[in-house]
Amino acid sequence: MTRDAGRNSVGPAAVLFDMDGTLVDSEKLWTIALDDYAAHRGGALTDATREAMVGSNMNRSMRMLLTDIGVADGDAEVDAAAEWVTVRMVELFHRGLPWRPGAPEALREARALDIPTALVTSTIRSLTDLALETLGRDSFDVTVCGDEVGGKNKPDPEPYLKAARLLDVDPAECVAIEDSPTGVAAAEAAGCVVIAIPCEVPLQPGPNRVLRDSLADVDFAGLGELFRQVA
Repeated sequence: MTRDAGRNSVGPAAVLFDMDGTLVDSEKLWTIALDDYAAHRGGALTDATREAMVGSNMNRSMRMLLTDIGVADGDAEVDAAAEWVTVRMVELFHRGLPWRPGAPEALREARALDIPTALVTSTIRSLTDLALETLGRDSFDVTVCGDEVGGKNKPDPEPYLKAARLLDVDPAECVAIEDSPTGVAAAEAAGCVVIAIPCEVPLQPGPNRVLRDSLADVDFAGLGELFRQVA
């Protein structure tokens, strides 16, 4: 089936939303927690390493953090760092999560149009559940978290493939919305069309993506047109 002939000629089979940096401005909170842990260990996280972490899962980020500050990065150290950072993130999440521009309206519009939706995040389930108090649990038909993909985290396509399986849709008929190079790579590898909305790091044009400045610039009623734009 070609894109022009498929269901996505009028609309996508589903919209798959990333969370951090896409729906909520939580990457800044992650920076606070990571900087606090680095200081706790007597070091400082470099800007280059922090940028490389954007979109990554907890274990990979902790290993990068430990290496960056010159601390042993064995499994026990990684687990201990992840536990420390998680506790700090719980504190920060409880203070409130700021929305990214256009995000509340985007979730409401997708629901009003009866488009199936998924939350596909590298954040672990315990923190995602806290974030869902802001996002709304009924905003999504399914959620896929970073500790629920058997270690096959973004940029591996598995998080997006799993979301498509749970929704019983073809990932090639889905639109993914991402803010990071890591997340964009995962969604594109899964076969999705990607709306790339940069937050903390720049994003480049690509053959299977469209760039937007914010979710406020996305016309959900006209998403089917994206498949023709990237065909």
